[in-house]
Amino acid sequence: MVRVLVVDDSPFMRKALTTMLGSDPGINVVGTAADGYEAVEKAAALKPDIITMDVEMPKMDGIEALKRIMSETPMPVVMVSAQTVEGAKITLHALELGAVDFIPKNLSGTSMDIVKIREVLREKIKHLGRKGYFMRPPPAPAIALPHIVASHHVFCCANGAKVDIVAIGASTGGPKILQQIIPSLPRDFPVPVLISQHMPPYFTKPFAERLDQISNVSVKEAEDGESVKNGVVYIAPGRGHMRVASGMPRPFISVEEGGDFIYRPSVDALMASVAAHFQRRAVGVILTGMGNDGLAGLRGVKSAGGRIIAQDEKTSVIYGMPKAVVEAGIADDVLPAEDIPGAIIGYVCK
Repeated sequence: MVRVLVVDDSPFMRKALTTMLGSDPGINVVGTAADGYEAVEKAAALKPDIITMDVEMPKMDGIEALKRIMSETPMPVVMVSAQTVEGAKITLHALELGAVDFIPKNLSGTSMDIVKIREVLREKIKHLGRKGYFMRPPPAPAIALPHIVASHHVFCCANGAKVDIVAIGASTGGPKILQQIIPSLPRDFPVPVLISQHMPPYFTKPFAERLDQISNVSVKEAEDGESVKNGVVYIAPGRGHMRVASGMPRPFISVEEGGDFIYRPSVDALMASVAAHFQRRAVGVILTGMGNDGLAGLRGVKSAGGRIIAQDEKTSVIYGMPKAVVEAGIADDVLPAEDIPGAIIGYVCK
């Protein structure tokens, strides 16, 4: 039984989350809190397995409460974020401070989306609560560490590249891992990197901007129809599914807002297009996340002769997506997060 503390200043949201989570027999909502002070006190007193934490609250907001909890009684915290650009920026900052994941604050209404949100939320809470995984915040300012890490990687691709593209798929826990991987790539990285990270629409552009600030390579949110350039990292927009297509003089990006995929943006859609257009000259990377998005697309990459790297269980927040690839027998390497940048560079550079 996973024990949850629900923190939100809105009585409606406290009730909605309590009802959603409590309807699962594997979850027990042991308490609620209406502000950050109450959250810190109840976290220490109740010792829940996991906390859902609102961002904007009176007296003490979710960011300050998160700092206190991670300092005094570290445990998994999932942020409940507003669906705005500013809400996305605050939530991404919370992930750097130690929050393990986030959920969008769009739980009102009667559409089928609510059913999907409920199912994903309950499974995510159970996975994270059982594992007890939490992110320890860095000892130094987050923006400094990746530059230090990157400066110690003296990789050079002066002799060209053995492949033409790197494609990465991730979900829960992915933003934190990507903030280790992408800043470790050298400035002269000779191929494009395409990333499909499960994220809502308002989050992908601020996430790309944050990665760009701390990386040697350029990072941007992908745009429909733009040419793919070497040494640039493209983040799939949260509003749709990113694919790469052949073009002259260079391949280009296609963003489709529809499509029959459970997760958005879809890792399968990206990987399938990479397999079709780059075949054996592609590297596919699958990172932490729930479910098996990416498995079908990576089967295509493997069949076409490409290479596949999967994150290992120990460093995965949720070992779902990588596990599916590993159990299918198509991973060339199963590595801890810290070893993935070197493996990517090794496959790319001659």
